[in-house]
Amino acid sequence: MATSSLQTVTLGPKGPQVPALGLGTWSWGDSLFWQYGGAYGPDDVRAAFNASLAAGVNFLDTAEIYGLGKSEELIGQFMQEDNQEVVVATKYMPVPWRFSAQSVADAVTASLKRLKRPSVTLYQVHWPFDFFMSQKTLMNALADEVEQGRIQTIGVSNYSAKQMREAHSHLAARGIPLAVNQVQYSLLHRKIETNGVMEAAQNLEVTILAYSPLAQGLLTGKYTVGSDLQPAGARRLDPRFSKKGLQKIEPVLAALQSIGEAHSKTPVQVALNWLISKGGVVPIPGAKNARQAEQNAGALGWSITDTEREQLENISTSWLK
Repeated sequence: MATSSLQTVTLGPKGPQVPALGLGTWSWGDSLFWQYGGAYGPDDVRAAFNASLAAGVNFLDTAEIYGLGKSEELIGQFMQEDNQEVVVATKYMPVPWRFSAQSVADAVTASLKRLKRPSVTLYQVHWPFDFFMSQKTLMNALADEVEQGRIQTIGVSNYSAKQMREAHSHLAARGIPLAVNQVQYSLLHRKIETNGVMEAAQNLEVTILAYSPLAQGLLTGKYTVGSDLQPAGARRLDPRFSKKGLQKIEPVLAALQSIGEAHSKTPVQVALNWLISKGGVVPIPGAKNARQAEQNAGALGWSITDTEREQLENISTSWLK
């Protein structure tokens, strides 16, 4: 599937165009939550990278904290091995010891070094912590980076509606738009539709990047009450993967399966397509191997019907709050 034939989304009011589906790389290099180096390793994620690009999905989201920099390093390595165009987004973590504008510049420098790039398309603030550096100082430091050409667009992550508006205001004073807010969003986590984030994003022309769009695997259909398959790592402690939790999501999985059969698609592809169909939303599912990357890409190039969208939203109302 050529990139030119894919659905695309513009990040923010005048940012770069990216495919309507991205690739999240939290699991690349992360051995604490995702067991990188055990069940899968560098060859597997390289295959996921190649499969995504082959399908036209060339928008990758990473962060300096993913694998403590390993995710950025892997992406940098893979990009050097491949001549295709790759759009990279990464994130800055406002940890306590970062209390000056210089610390932002230093973090950008470190990320660019790991990515082996002179600039990055999208640079996001990972969490809205402002105990040691005000949002005004932080946004002005990011605006400086845009003016210097080291980052192209600015985004935030996990920001509330009020925090989005504040960040947007500080950037607007510099003539720079806020491009994205990356938040958790899936059929099993629809809070942004009721807490004001979605409304604020639409009013401010901010694109939503939806992380955990498959609810960390719950929407894949792999984990069911009758299955022997158990989640690995920290997910084993997540009550959503308990018998009671899995029973609660059975109607949603049944609807995904039914709609998928009507379109010759998998539950994964239906769940991602629902997000794409919302407009102004780019889901960024993870992929630890080529098979997962190829399946994710199958969410593009088609659309659920209005009736099917309404069915999914009616059956998942429990997750609006």
